[in-house]
Amino acid sequence: MTPEEEAKSAAQYELDRQEFLNVNKIKEWKSIVTLLVFIAANLVVLFPFHISIPAPRFITEFIRRKLVDWRIIGATKEDKSSRHGTTQTPSPITWFRFPMNFVTAPLIADLFLLAIGAIGKKEVHDGTLGANDILPYDIMLFFITLAYIAISIDASGLIRYLAFKVLQLGGKVGHRLFFYLYAFFFVLGSFIGNDPIILSGTAFLAYMTRVSSNIVHPRAWIHTQFAVANIASAILVSSNPTNLVLAGAFKIKFIDYTAHMVVPTVATAIVLFPFLLYIVFANESLIPMSIKMHELPEEARRRKPVNPNIPNARGNAEEQENEHINDEQGKVLSLEEIMNPFLDKGGASFGGIIMAVTLITLLVANAIMSSKEGGLEVFYVTLPAAVIMLIWDIIFGWKHRKETREIARRGREEVAQFRREKEARRRAEQEADLNLLSRDDVAVTDSDSHDGEVRNRNGNIEKSLTRDEITTAAEKSSLPDEKRGSQESSKGRGEVREKGDVEKQKVDDMEDFGEPDPGPRTLGVALRDAHRWCQETFPTATAVMGHLPFALIPFAFTMFVLVQGLVTKGWVPVFAYGWDHWVEKTGTIGAIGGMGFLSVILCNFSGTNIGTTILLSRVVQAWLEIHNDPNSSGYISERTFWATIYAMAIGVNYGAFSTAFSASLAGLLWRDILERKHIHVRRLEFARVNLPIISIAMVVGLVVLIGEVYIIKSDTKPYIPGRQELH
Repeated sequence: MTPEEEAKSAAQYELDRQEFLNVNKIKEWKSIVTLLVFIAANLVVLFPFHISIPAPRFITEFIRRKLVDWRIIGATKEDKSSRHGTTQTPSPITWFRFPMNFVTAPLIADLFLLAIGAIGKKEVHDGTLGANDILPYDIMLFFITLAYIAISIDASGLIRYLAFKVLQLGGKVGHRLFFYLYAFFFVLGSFIGNDPIILSGTAFLAYMTRVSSNIVHPRAWIHTQFAVANIASAILVSSNPTNLVLAGAFKIKFIDYTAHMVVPTVATAIVLFPFLLYIVFANESLIPMSIKMHELPEEARRRKPVNPNIPNARGNAEEQENEHINDEQGKVLSLEEIMNPFLDKGGASFGGIIMAVTLITLLVANAIMSSKEGGLEVFYVTLPAAVIMLIWDIIFGWKHRKETREIARRGREEVAQFRREKEARRRAEQEADLNLLSRDDVAVTDSDSHDGEVRNRNGNIEKSLTRDEITTAAEKSSLPDEKRGSQESSKGRGEVREKGDVEKQKVDDMEDFGEPDPGPRTLGVALRDAHRWCQETFPTATAVMGHLPFALIPFAFTMFVLVQGLVTKGWVPVFAYGWDHWVEKTGTIGAIGGMGFLSVILCNFSGTNIGTTILLSRVVQAWLEIHNDPNSSGYISERTFWATIYAMAIGVNYGAFSTAFSASLAGLLWRDILERKHIHVRRLEFARVNLPIISIAMVVGLVVLIGEVYIIKSDTKPYIPGRQELH
């Protein structure tokens, strides 16, 4: 490049820098609306709800009937009832419940800003394809593909099996078992991230605490597991998408990131454990000295464990478990889940090798390519690895398809039979009650002239129903409707259901018990059958696909676009100037404390820890541009800059276990798994329990970080970022 071209490039860069740092744009109405929409979208993420939207029924019915005629969807129960003449006059208005959550709110916010012209093509481009070294598509592809490998390892049963071994090692000594599980989740989470730990570890602890007679509440175990999984995810760049955003935004080598984060993270884990055991959860009902567990019957011990990824693999065990939540039978079924775990040794071994090779390749390739122009797009490493893992899962599933299909068929039949018997018992009870009530209203003339008659509460005489009569009624009610009707007709009672009611009940029964509808085959039925075929033929691959956090993709892209709107409208430079004033007043220690506090708070109010990382990374990039003026006398020291970056890394990882479930997508997943296991954690309880945990974790992590940067970073050497294209 000639001197003239260099001078021209420098002049253009300076113009772009001044435009980028122009804060006068915040006075425009579009800038104000952009900020308000950003705040509103994040509040909806924090407090999701549904909107009831009215629509004229004749329009919705017309569309629905067309879909039925085209065999896209099946006929509803109302349609079947109307054919039998049993329908009621519907309301002229149909109400739809539209969800407002972390997927829909940012998307609607982006569409609204596009509609009013507050953002445009530039913001959408930079928020999807990337700007300022943050590449959203690279981050999402990397995270989804690496998540497939990690969740496939989890689907092999490895995590539950290892947790079972830890449970055996810890024995029934409560404090020792608490420590072993704590260390196990931390070590494993350091390598494979927090999502697989939450997927399997949460369910494991729910079962374990349920079958322990002297653990009154699982609070200590589940909150500790959630906290330590998120602490561990701070060590490797690959463990959390927030780490990848940081590493990309500031061109941090993966090995350098891990070298700086491992000491504060390990120190946090070491100090936090006694704090949890002896202060936060210092209660014998939460962590008893000796854990009393129910014993698994010998028959269940000898039973071959089944792959939980196969639909209905446990037969009617899950149905019985839900029916017997608090009794002995339910606890035995739960105990079998943890004491007789399934393990696919081949899948676990192959997945572990693929994960290890992928992580090592990432570290080496990143170290080599980071010094070159453009660096390395990390999904080039993880995508082939995920494809190899997927091919393995598909081949393994196809090879064992006969066995898995047979297991699914038997389980489906057991579930259907269990539901039929349950329904028969319910109908028997109802009919017996109706018979008793009808007998109560039958008046007789003389109590002495009839054997077994008693007076009812109205003073009339009634005939008491004997135990044999009740049993007979129950037996008759368990028969199919046609047989019971013919049986009653033969006795001359003449009480047979109307034909329409019988046909409607038969259709309802087939829907309830999973039997095929005699109606025409529709696209919806075909897709349902195809999904079930995939579950039975490729159980591992289908289960992993079902657990992948695909909802993260639209959320992340729309949040990138929203933050880019704040950049172009002048708000990010305003925040950067505010941060610059804070650092000038407080120095390196203030930068660490301030960024740690901000990152944790914003995780709860800025669209999860991913949205927080995107926003704060843009703010720090603008802060660097403020001091990139050649005429400026001030500079940012290496110590202060790296202290700010790694304080943010600690905050956005630890902030996941702060005051709101929506502080991270892992928190939403954790809550949903617990609810499926009949453990309900309220918002206030989540915040109350986590407040002391996040406080001690942040204090320890940031104090250790202060010591680290004062030892290895210079305060006199300025940090000089590479010149980058400004957006």
